[in-house]
Amino acid sequence: MQAVVLAAGRGTRLRPLTDDKPKGMVEVDDKPIITHCLDRLKELGADEFVLVVGYLKEKIISHYGDEYEGIPITYAHQREQKGLAHALLTVEEHIDDDFMLMLGDNVFNANLKDVVRRQREDRADAAFLVEEVPWEEASRYGVCDTNKYGEITGVVEKPDDPPSNIVMTGFYTFSPAIFHACHLVQPSDRGEYEISDAVGLLIDSGRTIDAIRLEGWRIDVGYPEDRDEAERRLREEADDAESDDADE
Repeated sequence: MQAVVLAAGRGTRLRPLTDDKPKGMVEVDDKPIITHCLDRLKELGADEFVLVVGYLKEKIISHYGDEYEGIPITYAHQREQKGLAHALLTVEEHIDDDFMLMLGDNVFNANLKDVVRRQREDRADAAFLVEEVPWEEASRYGVCDTNKYGEITGVVEKPDDPPSNIVMTGFYTFSPAIFHACHLVQPSDRGEYEISDAVGLLIDSGRTIDAIRLEGWRIDVGYPEDRDEAERRLREEADDAESDDADE
């Protein structure tokens, strides 16, 4: 399965860490965030990476080149950052079938395999890793409505009055049907082409989108303190692994 990583952003909220590098090249535990993404996607069976680049794209291209650990890399250029639906359209010509999508500013230790398995086994049109967050934080995210079958019935981007506290994380699987929906999306009040609007169009057309609850953790590295928290968790897990090995 192909894997798309969105890594075109400037990361203005991460300054000064992004003064001389794009957001995805900020290091977490001595590795760029993009490397953490590629490692996870490789574990999930990715056979090609498609990286969407933009701001200081040459830093990413020169670092990774044409492949990562034997898996080929294709680059797509998002010249202006106009939202996730806009970013997805830059990869349309490179995608042949169902694909994984990961936001290149997220660090995961979670049940990503469950999302991929649902896409492959049920032939859903999409499957999302979703997370239950405190109600007061839900308005920061794309908020999902779900039915009793675990299907997503609606998504609202950063609402003032969230309909639930179930939110999209930075990992998805899609069929190519998402591209047609992205072409139909109109700019939001923020002036962006929102992935939530494209998802809404899929739902309205009768497509099935499954929600998989997060088990484990993920950190959206939006601020320097998020980077610090991701490093803390990764090092804590490495210490626990070393302790377990010593006990065996």
